[in-house]
Amino acid sequence: MSAPRSSEQNNPLVDLLISIVIPSLILMKLSSPERLGADGALLLALAFPFGWGALDLWRKRRFNFIALLGLVSVLLTGGIGLLQLDSQWLAVKEAAVPAIIGIAVLLSTRTRYPLIRTLLFNDKLLDVVRIEAILERRGLRLRFEQRLQQATYLLSGTFFFSAAMNYILARWLVTSPAGSEAFNAELGRMTLLSYPMIALPSMVMLIGVFYYLWRTLRGLTGLSLEEMLAEQHRDKS
Repeated sequence: MSAPRSSEQNNPLVDLLISIVIPSLILMKLSSPERLGADGALLLALAFPFGWGALDLWRKRRFNFIALLGLVSVLLTGGIGLLQLDSQWLAVKEAAVPAIIGIAVLLSTRTRYPLIRTLLFNDKLLDVVRIEAILERRGLRLRFEQRLQQATYLLSGTFFFSAAMNYILARWLVTSPAGSEAFNAELGRMTLLSYPMIALPSMVMLIGVFYYLWRTLRGLTGLSLEEMLAEQHRDKS
C-alpha cells in the first residue's frame, strides 16, 4: 500500500517546537551524568527532528526543511560537546542556523515554494484564495508579487540580525571548555538571555514584516484585516 499524500502545510510553530526547541532543551537539561548523560541526551534530541522529518517525508513525499535544519543543529551542538571542541565553534553554529534560514528564504524565491508564503502568506493565517482572486480580478497580481519580494528581503533580514546577535551572545557568555559542567551552565544562561535580546526583537521585526504585507494587501485588495484572515481566525474573533 502506498503512503498517503497530503498537500496540507505544517504549522511552522509546531515544526520549530519539535525540530529545534525541544531537542535544544533536552541537550541542556538532560546531558548531566545523573540524568541521560551526553550520549543519551544527544540520541533523544536527535530522535525528535529525525522522526518528525521522516514522518513528513512519508506523508508528503518531500523533505521538511525546518526538521532537517533542527537535525543539523542538534548534531552540531551535541558534536561540539562530545568532541570537546573550542567554544568558539558554538558561536559559529549559533550564527549559522538563522543565517542558513535567511539564505534559504532568499533562495526559496527561485523555487515553487517560497518560504515567505509558508511563514506569513499561508492559508492557515490568511484567506489566500479570496485575496488572490481579487488580485487577479484587479490585474494587480504582478504588483503584489513585487511587494512580496520586498517582504522576503525584510524577512531574511530578521534572520541575519538573529545570526549576528547569536554569534555575539555566544562569544560573550560561553567561554568554558565544551563538555564541562560550566559549559552547560553558560549554555543555559545564553539560552535564557537569547529571549529578551534576540527572540523578542526578532518577533517585533517579524510583526513589522507582517504589517508591511497587510498594508500592501489592504491597498491592493481593499480588504480589512478581519476580511483577510482565514476562516478559523475569523471564527475566534
